[in-house]
Amino acid sequence: MNRMKQQGDILFLEVKNIPCNAKKINSLNGKYVLASGESTGHSHSVLESDSVEVFESDGVLYLSSTTPVEINHEEHHKVTLDGVWEIGRVVEIDPFDEEIRRIAD
Repeated sequence: MNRMKQQGDILFLEVKNIPCNAKKINSLNGKYVLASGESTGHSHSVLESDSVEVFESDGVLYLSSTTPVEINHEEHHKVTLDGVWEIGRVVEIDPFDEEIRRIAD
């Protein structure tokens, strides 16, 4: 079973591999922004290092780290990850409206 971790509205799902068509993302100002907040301007991010790489495939981000790294956010506890992770959003299901909505941070 794959490990999962959550930080606010972001869900990290451990995966075996990064898709072969994924493209490497460059860091910006010494960090990778994994998701930006819709209303506060805060972001889920990880500092650039030799052990961290971030990739994108079909609109989905993947993080690969050979050592434990901390995912930071101004309003949430730090999450420590190592290995290969798919980065997704937490959703809620409204059975009355038959709707699936992303949780906003």
